[in-house]
Amino acid sequence: MHRILAEKSVNITELRKNPARYFIDQPVAVLSNNKPAGYLLSASVFEALMDLLAEHQDVKNVTAQFRPSAARLEEMTRRAERYLNDVTDDDLNDFKE
Repeated sequence: MHRILAEKSVNITELRKNPARYFIDQPVAVLSNNKPAGYLLSASVFEALMDLLAEHQDVKNVTAQFRPSAARLEEMTRRAERYLNDVTDDDLNDFKE
C-alpha cells in the first residue's frame, strides 16, 4: 500500500494535457499506475514549505512531544499506583527536592 500525502491527485496522462491546471494552493499527487510518482506544488506552497523548513533549522533545541498510546498510559498508571502503594515512610523521608 502506498501513501498518498495530498487530497488532490492526477495521473500522468491527464497532467501532460494541461500541467498548469494542477499548480494550485495545495499539493497534488502525481500518480503513475495508481502509485504516487511525485507531487506538484505551486510557487506559493513551495515558498511556504521552504520558510517552514528554514524556521525549524534555526531551532537549536527541539522540544519532543510526549504522545503515549492509551495502552501505554494505562500501563504507566498501573505502575505508578503499585509504587505508591508500596512506598514506606522511610522512602518518603528520603525524598529531597
